[in-house]
Amino acid sequence: MSVYQRKLLTIITETILEAALIKDIEQLGARGYTITDVRGKGDRGTRSASWDSSANIRIEIICDANICDKIVLHLKEHYYKNYAMITYILNADVLRSDKF
Repeated sequence: MSVYQRKLLTIITETILEAALIKDIEQLGARGYTITDVRGKGDRGTRSASWDSSANIRIEIICDANICDKIVLHLKEHYYKNYAMITYILNADVLRSDKF
């Protein structure tokens, strides 16, 4: 069985950014993503899971390292200063390299 290494980029941020981030992610080369509603507590307080102005989303993207770097740099330059946003990157072994 062949496995291929990709990156799993996870972004947790404010729901209000969903449409803009989808556009950015696609323009930067990601072939797909998964979005879920999330809740939790961080340095900007407690966030509910309801889809309102105080809600958060989690966007997960599996992509190659180059696209991951482009997305992270874009987020840092355009969103980190003004929005609640965290990102983390994990190595991911995938079986279908043509999907990512």
